[in-house]
Amino acid sequence: MRRTIVKTIGDANMGHIGGDLSVIDILGTLYFHVLDIDPQQPRSPQRDRFILSKGHCAVALYTVMAHAGYFPIEELSSFIQPHSRLNGHPCNMKVAGVETSTGPLGHGLPVAVGAATGAKLKSEAWRVFVVVGDGELQEGSNWEAAMTAAHGDLDNLTLIVDRNRLQQGDRTQDVTSMDPLAERFRAFGWEAFEIDGHDHAALAELLERPRGSGLPRCIIANTFKGKGVSFIEDRVEWHHKVPTAEQVQQALSELE
Repeated sequence: MRRTIVKTIGDANMGHIGGDLSVIDILGTLYFHVLDIDPQQPRSPQRDRFILSKGHCAVALYTVMAHAGYFPIEELSSFIQPHSRLNGHPCNMKVAGVETSTGPLGHGLPVAVGAATGAKLKSEAWRVFVVVGDGELQEGSNWEAAMTAAHGDLDNLTLIVDRNRLQQGDRTQDVTSMDPLAERFRAFGWEAFEIDGHDHAALAELLERPRGSGLPRCIIANTFKGKGVSFIEDRVEWHHKVPTAEQVQQALSELE
């Protein structure tokens, strides 16, 4: 899937390759090991809900959905082309399986809290998972949603923070200090765990851990922006920089 991301962004000459490569292990673990979903019935009422709040990493979402069978992998070549349904930010009106349109940061967690609340009110068993970027946590709407989730005992809600410590233009610690992030979520009434966000087995074990605490769950997934490509990894300029044709080939070679 990393190779798919690199090729898709290289062909389109647009995208957010650093964040796509940092989050893809999380998305792959969710779609192939955790979520109760059926690509052939993307609107099944009993499906688990997944929301990618960091919507600028749409290529990672489209990639995992294509590999999971929501649409042909070949359609990724249409990313951001005129009349393509694969927009630069995911749109739920165009792609079945995208739960909500995202892009403006700070919206995904509030929507997820609403969905989890709805499931609780209806005594439904389906779960809600949401991925946010760490820079995105500077948006106050996330913390309003965090308080609401704890107040509502939403133990059917899991938040995963893609903690790559880089945002557009700088390191997160140089924009707004967040540590100790796990302690902050615990202070808001959440369970909170820290984990290697590139360790599929550890992610799957934690994401599938039985509920029962009555608390919403936050998983801080420590990742590297641009994971897997030497000249992109942990480099702030690759938030939305696009690789040249030569760099695409180098990246694909490294990812073999």
